[in-house]
Amino acid sequence: MVGPSSADGRRGVRIAVAGDGGTGKSTLIAAIGSDSFPESVPAVLPPTRLPHYLYPDSVPLTLIDTPSSLAKQDTRNEELKRADAVVLTYACDEPESFERVSTYWLPELRKLEVQAPVIVVGCKLDLQNEDRLVSLESLTAHIMRRFTEIVTCVECSAATFYQVPEVFYFAQKAVLHPVDPLFDYKRHALTDRCVRALRRIFVLCDHDMDDALNDEELNDFQVRCFNAPLQPSEIENVKTIVEQKVPEGVNSVGLTFPGFIYVNNMFLKKGRTETFWAVLRKFGYDNDLKLRDDFLPVPLKQTSDQSVELTGDAVEFLNGIFRLLDTDKDRSLRPAEVDKLFETAPESPWNDAPYKDATEKTDMGYISLNGFLSQWALMTLLDPPHSLANLIYIGYNGNPAAALRVTHRRSLDRKKQTTERNVFQCYVFGSKHAGKSTLLYSLLGRPFSSNYTPTTVDQYAANVVELKRVRGTRKILILREIPEDGLLEFLSNQDFLAACDVAVFVYDSSDEYSWKKSRDLLEKVVRQGELAGYRVPCLLIAAKDDLTPFPRAVLDSVKVTQELGIEAPIHVSMKLGDSSNVYHKIVNTAEHPHLSIPETENSRKRKQHHQLLHHSLIFALVGAALAVVGLTARRARTVKKNSAA
Repeated sequence: MVGPSSADGRRGVRIAVAGDGGTGKSTLIAAIGSDSFPESVPAVLPPTRLPHYLYPDSVPLTLIDTPSSLAKQDTRNEELKRADAVVLTYACDEPESFERVSTYWLPELRKLEVQAPVIVVGCKLDLQNEDRLVSLESLTAHIMRRFTEIVTCVECSAATFYQVPEVFYFAQKAVLHPVDPLFDYKRHALTDRCVRALRRIFVLCDHDMDDALNDEELNDFQVRCFNAPLQPSEIENVKTIVEQKVPEGVNSVGLTFPGFIYVNNMFLKKGRTETFWAVLRKFGYDNDLKLRDDFLPVPLKQTSDQSVELTGDAVEFLNGIFRLLDTDKDRSLRPAEVDKLFETAPESPWNDAPYKDATEKTDMGYISLNGFLSQWALMTLLDPPHSLANLIYIGYNGNPAAALRVTHRRSLDRKKQTTERNVFQCYVFGSKHAGKSTLLYSLLGRPFSSNYTPTTVDQYAANVVELKRVRGTRKILILREIPEDGLLEFLSNQDFLAACDVAVFVYDSSDEYSWKKSRDLLEKVVRQGELAGYRVPCLLIAAKDDLTPFPRAVLDSVKVTQELGIEAPIHVSMKLGDSSNVYHKIVNTAEHPHLSIPETENSRKRKQHHQLLHHSLIFALVGAALAVVGLTARRARTVKKNSAA
């Protein structure tokens, strides 16, 4: 039987209780477990489970008593690492035990890399010296500043049952309704991710999109989050309070976003984190302030040689978003406009590799429509769930399951000798200094540069390629540069080539080593493809055609392509601006993959073997058919003779 769970999906909360021996750990647990003060308790209690109905969140708690002895330190440490929350105890009548909280226990938790929230609890309050004038707040202020993992400090007495339930309520609350994701203690403000989540909620509630929540929208928000309407007087009261504290938080229409922030921040300042989280949970957020899995469709199933693309519906939505953001109508988005796009997402997904600088930008560094759509195509190819989540973050309200589609298997496309893909991924191999990066930069429209920076990790370039043979046909080409030093690691993955539509091998046409290296890489990739069952179309690109060619490379490259049955090397000079339509040729190769798959001796033998089997089967079938015809004819003659007799 499955027990109740919290709004974030938890089936229970595990709380470890630790501290010096004799501080009251076991007595505290026994008191909450039996609802009374125990006269005697064992040195270490077994796990104690509290019923789910004890606290409002209806989630059961399991309390773990930990040993204090050095002999059982390993057991204690394992329990601390497994805990969702940690209660650290000290004895109110023993000042030295309080000192140990900051000098030993909290540093020990950090040493063990315990990430759980901590509740510092003073036990035996009934035994405290009444002459002590120091308040709990002043006593604990310095350690709370030093150790931000401490959520709260509380004093209790198991003997009088004073604040015993509160101890574990605060511990449970710290797990189910954590403060850290919401509040930045260093800045004394809401975290950036929290503000972004609230902005998305505000936008979703602002049905008429006038940047303010009117009375009806505020009431809808209240009903959605708390299942109870707001009275008109309550709405006016909220707006009055906000206007007094944040004048820009209210306008003639209703509550603006600064006002919405202030209202939610009030819950936090009053310690009502459960109310704040109730809002966030209703709109699908988990403890990391990302959409929970149950708010996203089931991940698309795909084999290693399939990929995921945006559907026409999703592309149309993105076109509309681009036009909406392009307020100055310059057909490009400034960095500030891109930031505005993702201000309702946990963070901008394009600020880091592999998306940073991976698409076309204008001379001013702005992203074009082609670059915008290519960036989304790249994210969808590399991380479909992440792409879909970001579509939802920025306002896509169609059926999420209809925003992405899984393509046909590449192996099937190659058998059918055609494909319906709109996005092609091309792996770019070659030696250092061969011109691989320049090939990527040229796809993005960047000017040629003679500066050389070695590629140490694979990088991407994505852009739209318009096909001239069919007017209006647009495909997105994604080039993935494979570092020379990383090839063996890549090829150790059996499915590495499964996601590749075309493999190109770039070499410096003036350099002997570069040609030999590319030829060697070509042989390895072809061999790996045959072994793994992913035979990939291949092209050779002779770069730096403006330099004096290495004679042997010219002859050898033609010979190699003829032996493999693939297209002759494509000569390019990005320095002179002569690309020889290389990107169109790559896309054309991807669309008709069967024309450029290398034919090795082994593949020819297999092909001949299959043809022989095919012919043998045909002869066998023809022979069988003739035998059946002959047998039928004999039977017919026999029947005819018998009838005549």
